[in-house]
Amino acid sequence: MLLAREIKKRHPFDLPEQEAVLNLLKTADHLQIRFARLFRKYGLTPQQYNILRILRGEGRPLPILEIASRMITVVPGITGLIDRLEAARLVERQRCDDDRRVTYVAIAPRALELLAQIDQPLVELHKSLVGHLSPEELTALSRLLEKARQGEASGESAADAPAAASALPQ
Repeated sequence: MLLAREIKKRHPFDLPEQEAVLNLLKTADHLQIRFARLFRKYGLTPQQYNILRILRGEGRPLPILEIASRMITVVPGITGLIDRLEAARLVERQRCDDDRRVTYVAIAPRALELLAQIDQPLVELHKSLVGHLSPEELTALSRLLEKARQGEASGESAADAPAAASALPQ
């Protein structure tokens, strides 16, 4: 019921599903703000950091579409993000010899240095956000969030219907 107080809701939630989804949205907003604040200190957006993290983790250049498929958040303008990273000399584009329509993106040494600076503050942020949860609670939280995503992915939701009602409280 903490959420109801936070959003100053006067009436009970219509459904437990509504309360759970709104709790998830409120929590996601809080987390996004904290991550954006951290990455801003290093001149990055969360999406740019995500691209660099993917490239560092892979250890080799990747096609742009492969990077897009691995992103944590859906990014319609991945080319623009890569343009800005390239302008900052954090990535380099490489044309595919076999298929000129394919462009690979490689992480630059400068980006590896930047990521190394971010690593410890990011660990500290993770701990400040969820470090109060036990290992068992963290595992349970991860499994529940995965289960929620799988349930939504199993078919068209009511929100996809043309005349869907808003999930937000009135």
